Amino acid sequence: MEPIAIPLGGPREERADAARNRAHLIEVARAMVDELGADKVTMDGLAERAGLGKGTVFRRFGTRAGIFFALLDVEETAFQERILNGPPPLGPGAPAVERLVAFGHARMEFLIERTALARAALDPAQPIPVSASPSLFHVQVLLREACPDVPGIRALALQLTAALEGPLLLYLRAPDGAAPATMPRDLAAGWKTLVERVCG
Repeated sequence: MEPIAIPLGGPREERADAARNRAHLIEVARAMVDELGADKVTMDGLAERAGLGKGTVFRRFGTRAGIFFALLDVEETAFQERILNGPPPLGPGAPAVERLVAFGHARMEFLIERTALARAALDPAQPIPVSASPSLFHVQVLLREACPDVPGIRALALQLTAALEGPLLLYLRAPDGAAPATMPRDLAAGWKTLVERVCG
């Protein structure tokens, strides 16, 4: 059974004008992030740059973190397309353990390249529900296939997902915002060892 893509953004059906505003705001927000950096993007600044009222921006995103959540959602959708329909081992067609290792490596690369965006999408005023991780369901499905006799697959999937994503978002960044040069290689090796021992 293949995981389904998890929608992270706005409602599935929008009025035409609301959809246009959303697309325009996301395009402008992306340009501002590229130009100024995520830490310089504000709700007021986005409204002014987009030529829309502040109320429109607040209704669309709710909070400043919501801007980055929407930007990340666009990229998450493309990432999930690779998982669902891309070539193996990330996509279908490889053994579950190989897919799980490949997923971890691809996910690390994805988050390392987008750490500032992903961290800005976290709203400190809001709890983060376990189900919010787009990785959790995929890890759980692959674990169930790779090691069906291991009890507590959901809890194990949660622990692996936290080990995969948590350090990238919260800890492993230098003060200047750059990832240590050895981090991708070291984390990739650690993830492979962890998966193979869990499923061995």
